[in-house]
Amino acid sequence: MKKYLIIISVLFLQKADAQTSLVNTQGSSYAKLTGVGISDVQWTKGFWAERFAVCRDAMLPQLWQTYTSKDICYSFQNFRVAAGLDTGRFRGPSFHDGDFYKTLEAVAAMYANTKDAKLEKWMDEAIDVIGKAQKSDGYIYTKNIIEQKKTGKDKMFDDQLSFEAYNFGHLMTAACVHYRATGKTTLLNIAKKAADFLIGFYAAATPELARNAICPSHYMGLTELYRTTNEKKYLDLVIHLINIRGTVEGTDDNSDRAPFRDMNKVVGHAVRANYLFAGVADVYAETGDATLMNTLNKMWNNVINTKMYVTGGCGALYDGVSVDGTSYKPDTVQKVHQSYGRDYQLPNFSAHNETCANIGNVLWNWRMFLLTGESKYADIVELTLYNSVLSGVSMNGSNYFYTNPLASTVSYPYHLRWEGGRIPYISKSNCCPPNVVRTIAEVNSYLYSVGEKGLYINMYGGNTLATELHDGTKIKLEQTTNYPWDAKVLFNVKELSKNGTKVFLRIPGWCNRFDVKQNGKVVATKKENGFVELTVKANDKLELNMDMPATLIESNPMVEETRNQVTVKRGPVVYCLESTDLPQQKVFDVVIPSNIKLQPVPMKIAEGNVMALTGEARLLDQNQWNNTLYKEVNTKLKPVTIKLIPYYAWANRGKTDMTVWLPLAR
Repeated sequence: MKKYLIIISVLFLQKADAQTSLVNTQGSSYAKLTGVGISDVQWTKGFWAERFAVCRDAMLPQLWQTYTSKDICYSFQNFRVAAGLDTGRFRGPSFHDGDFYKTLEAVAAMYANTKDAKLEKWMDEAIDVIGKAQKSDGYIYTKNIIEQKKTGKDKMFDDQLSFEAYNFGHLMTAACVHYRATGKTTLLNIAKKAADFLIGFYAAATPELARNAICPSHYMGLTELYRTTNEKKYLDLVIHLINIRGTVEGTDDNSDRAPFRDMNKVVGHAVRANYLFAGVADVYAETGDATLMNTLNKMWNNVINTKMYVTGGCGALYDGVSVDGTSYKPDTVQKVHQSYGRDYQLPNFSAHNETCANIGNVLWNWRMFLLTGESKYADIVELTLYNSVLSGVSMNGSNYFYTNPLASTVSYPYHLRWEGGRIPYISKSNCCPPNVVRTIAEVNSYLYSVGEKGLYINMYGGNTLATELHDGTKIKLEQTTNYPWDAKVLFNVKELSKNGTKVFLRIPGWCNRFDVKQNGKVVATKKENGFVELTVKANDKLELNMDMPATLIESNPMVEETRNQVTVKRGPVVYCLESTDLPQQKVFDVVIPSNIKLQPVPMKIAEGNVMALTGEARLLDQNQWNNTLYKEVNTKLKPVTIKLIPYYAWANRGKTDMTVWLPLAR
């Protein structure tokens, strides 16, 4: 009888959990919203449907082939060697396990939306190998397991710069997504064993050894594991790890120079910082610890108001130093790399903006949105997805960026630490491709959310929604739009299981004028927290119209690199000027009149549909700088017709010059 009851309990959990969201805050006492189920939204037609199709047909198959190969990327091969299924040594960076877990998560997310049996087979075969590689005590880090088999020495967590805990975190996240997509517990059981190992390890570890949290993806992973299993020991571990951060000598790079609650600004590695903030936001959702939210708010204001690029990119510096010194020796500086800079330190040519950091910005702000229901966080999610996340992958889905600068030229006078055009495999650090592929496979999870009041429509794209609200109301909705190229969005409430329910339409922060029609009639609307509230019934038709002019954007004058310059933004999309569209001139000689009239023009780049902007600007005539550092101001201007393209679409037509920011002629 006891065995029978356990089976019934597991089956019930699987059925309920398969409908839960990517970040499952439905049972979180301190989150106002939760996302809809990971398979509740299906793309139909338009921008994201096109990007999703490229992800399904090009990105994901190529990524899987790359990561399971034996001669390109050794990530999965390391698991085979660790499992004793093959021979060899560990190859690749120490975070390679995590790269494969992200790849596995991308496959699971795609499977949730396509139910492609081939994807299920891929996952089953890979998970079987991962399970065989895992040690009996739950430890799973192929680099050390392979080494242990050779030396007989059980080295674990002995290197503060290793990515063991980071790898564990991505395993847990992938396991939760896999469970929700398939109902299977195979990967979830591996993740639970790994998490149980961490609990035992950290219970006995010294504070110095417990510092091993170089990139704390395991904060998100453990919290999601708690939400999935309802085993509080996983949440308790995250709380413990946050509490001991910074209690021993730390570094700016890892954002653990000081205890988390004592942080005032962020200056360290942007990926590590954003993952930290996302993980802490997860913990706040479960505990309501106001001291955590206090620091999160300070960090958010510091990043968004002084350190984030106009594209949503994060992490200005390839290499730098923290002039604050170390906590034990104030006159000694620390190295930082791939990091946030000082307030308003936002260079363009040398901007690092690692794709993973930008994805971290999405992960953090999505959680802040779920906690508060405030649209300012959804604004950042949307901005970053359309610009500095999508820029990380080519239009055809086969080539990737590690960094995302805001200006580039073939005549740049020195070599950057990371450079080169889009390439299929970034041999030194291929962490970004699986990250961007899983993100694009999961974008549908960001479109809608559910709160006590009803359904929230956060982002726009052609799709169908079939979900259940908190009160049990079932709703089916169809959204039709050419957003972000057109700001008209149509909604058809196809089914509703009760007489009426509340729907909240997000009005993006870039939109200054809009109107809403319900069944053909303009309705009075009042925006609150960035949303318009409506009561809808079955068969209602809604229409949202937003003004979407091309707008000139300037930066705070403290941003030295872009003073007296502008960029162009239309809706959520940031634009740039690429030399392919100005072949006889230099893009850096273009001056933008303050009254420029820019017209949208459809075009294709690498077979992808984009909306370009054309207009008449000015060109500096005879503007030569060869062997010249300073010269008298050149006032010779002549008209020039320019074509601006979306920033994310640059570098798809060969090696080019590009700039997001251009001088302003007032």
